[in-house]
Amino acid sequence: MTHAMLKGSNVPLQATTVRAVLRWAPGSGTPDIDASALLLGPDGRVRSDDDFVFYNQPRHPSGQVWRLGKKRVTEGLTDTIQTDLSRVEASVGRILLVASADGAAFDRVRSLRILVHDAASAGEEPLAYFDVKPETGQETALICGELYRRGEGWKFRALGEGYSNGLKGLATDFGISVDESEGADDPLSARRPEPAAPTVDPEQPTTVQPLPPASRPLPPEQPPAVPAQPAYGYPQQPPATQPAYGYPQPVSGGPDPDFRMPPQGPQFVGR
Repeated sequence: MTHAMLKGSNVPLQATTVRAVLRWAPGSGTPDIDASALLLGPDGRVRSDDDFVFYNQPRHPSGQVWRLGKKRVTEGLTDTIQTDLSRVEASVGRILLVASADGAAFDRVRSLRILVHDAASAGEEPLAYFDVKPETGQETALICGELYRRGEGWKFRALGEGYSNGLKGLATDFGISVDESEGADDPLSARRPEPAAPTVDPEQPTTVQPLPPASRPLPPEQPPAVPAQPAYGYPQQPPATQPAYGYPQPVSGGPDPDFRMPPQGPQFVGR
């Protein structure tokens, strides 16, 4: 059964490993959304900076809370945090599930929802979901919900608490140390660089590879027949012609003056 949550309501979790899925509708002008998690100790603050799971630190050192990353689904875009509740350290009492907008306010984000799934279940139905609505629209980070211990088990509570100073302001409120001195590296705003495309050194000579045999240009076609060469020193013979059957053949040239008829039969001489 799926529980539709209202702000401030809670629901017990029977699952040992849960996926908290942030989902929103893409569109023109919609900022990119990131999911993150803060693991809080008994005093309601992180025990160290390692207790912050986000885009530049996607896995907790304990290995029990990690970020699965973004996906495109039929309903929109998602970013997901997964937690093995049965193995979370005993000193962790709450896990905040946070959404932050990349350089924009949440009034430009439509249909933001957090869904809690049993990671061991093959079904697609969530255990619970909560439609997150910012109170002012100027929030740049939101605590969408929290996983918290209750006795021997865990519960999920819908929150929807906003921060106008972004993920950095939210994180520092819970004890994350951010060095804001000039020139210091800021792990919250510095994204992992994309792999650079290979470049060509203009000082190095370019090696031209030969074309493979299949792509080399073919030689020009040969003529279908090669004319016979003259037999030097001998008169050329006219080409033989085929008889035109049924018609007398044409006679070329005049009569031969030296032509003599052969004797015709035996010659009889009178006595």
